[in-house]
Order: sequence, then C-alpha cells, then structure tokens
Amino acid sequence: MNNIVMNNVRVAVDNCIFAVRDGRLEVLLIQMKKEPFDFAWALPGGLIEAGETLDGAAARILEQQTGVRDVYLEQLYTFDDRSRDPDGRVISVAYVSLIPWEGRDLKTTDKYRAVQFWDCDRVPSKLAYDHREILDYARNRLAAKIQYTNCVWSLLPERFTLSELQNAYETVLNRNLDKRNFRKKVLSLHLVKPCGEKSSGGRHRPAMLYSFESREPELVEVF
Repeated sequence: MNNIVMNNVRVAVDNCIFAVRDGRLEVLLIQMKKEPFDFAWALPGGLIEAGETLDGAAARILEQQTGVRDVYLEQLYTFDDRSRDPDGRVISVAYVSLIPWEGRDLKTTDKYRAVQFWDCDRVPSKLAYDHREILDYARNRLAAKIQYTNCVWSLLPERFTLSELQNAYETVLNRNLDKRNFRKKVLSLHLVKPCGEKSSGGRHRPAMLYSFESREPELVEVF
C-alpha cells in the first residue's frame, strides 16, 4: 500500500508506551537499523498507509515492531518541526499508552536490531528523530493526567494491593505520598474495591487484593 503523501508531506505515528517496574517508569524503545540512525534507539513508529486511520496505523505499527497489541492508545500531540526527519517533511502524530509490565512477550522484525523497555531516567541521551522531545512531553502529560483521571488502571494487573497502587502513582509523579492519606483518598473516591482475597505474600505479609471499579477512562480528582 502507498504511504499518505500530501504535497510532499508525509504523515507518521509514534507510540510512547509506558510501564512501571520495580519503582521505575519505563518506556518501550526499538533499536534502529538504518542510516543516519543505525544503532540509535527510537519510539515505535512509522508512516501511515493509504486507507488507514491514525488509530489503526498506531496499533498496527506497535504490534509489528514490538509484539504489543490490544492496548488503549490515546493521541498525545502533533509534532511538525520541518527538520524532524532527514528523509523529508514528515508530520508525526504521537500516541501514548500505559500497560502492565508483566507478561509482555516483546518481539520485533528484521528491520530493527532490538526491542526493550528502558528506564525513562536512563534512556540514551540522543534518541532518533525528535523522539526525546516526544518522550519528555509524554512524561509531563502523564504526570498531569494521572492526577485527574483513573488512567493508572492501565499500569496494573487485574488484582493488586494498595501498596502496588501507591507505588504506581509515586513512580509516575516522581514523589513520595503519605500512605494513610493516600489510602483514605483512594477509598473515598470508590476508585477501587476489595476482591475478598489476599496476596500470596512472598517476601511480605499477605495484603488485601483490590480491583478497579472501572477499567474505562474516567475523570476523577485524585490529587
């Protein structure tokens, strides 16, 4: 299929996929295999094809390049700097998504060298294209949005402890929260509900498991 071209301007999508692991906010990156970005890391992305919607292209490219599928993708912002792509004039519509880290079978095609999650604070200083700018914008947007929506559900499995929920918030916001006040606020908002079961414990004492009242996007004033 032909790529979308408008007066020599092409349209692309770039995906910024976040997950929380061990108290770190991580982002999914692919390693390029073409000049001038050979060996550089980048957000999963590419040009949309004729007949595709932006949402459809974002989902297709994400699955092809990383193996990640069936996730909620939301448009983030449009990046249109004239010099952002050395191959010509390309406008990028960036998408953002939050996913649980566990259980992801990452894979890519032979067009790329590798795919992996990176600690957002330790990504290479120079990403391909303007992807560092997109990543920074997405992190700031996420830190704001997690305070007035229930989007944190996307980062957690079906069942979780309140400690795991607090850790997700603290990781995204990059600050500590008072345990007592946090739990009081979350429970008063009816954001989560007890499952009637406890965690297996492991290194810690068993704790009550919770699930979200809704796993659909909603406005809720958490902070």
